[in-house]
Amino acid sequence: MLHLILESTQLKRFCENLEIQYVHFPEVGIQSEQRQELNTQVDYDRLFADYRASNLAKTQKTQYAILDLLKRYQRIALTCFEANISQCHRKHLAEAITNLSGFDYELKHI
Repeated sequence: MLHLILESTQLKRFCENLEIQYVHFPEVGIQSEQRQELNTQVDYDRLFADYRASNLAKTQKTQYAILDLLKRYQRIALTCFEANISQCHRKHLAEAITNLSGFDYELKHI
């Protein structure tokens, strides 16, 4: 199995070479220091409970900006370096966006 780690600047360049628009919203991410010592799924579950209560509650403006991109392009992808959806914030971010007024799309976790 090939594991490829990209920095956001590399990912942006690769996307642009494929004519895919790349937009980075760091405010809806999780700070590096909060992602330390995540050894079990319970650790991740605690992290995401805090993420939903604190970060997602404070970033609705950015979530609406993401929804506006979806409305404009009809399809977007939320990406993260974590491959396992159970251990990634994008699941919780995507689900928060589905609860926004004006969301009328299908959410697919791939």
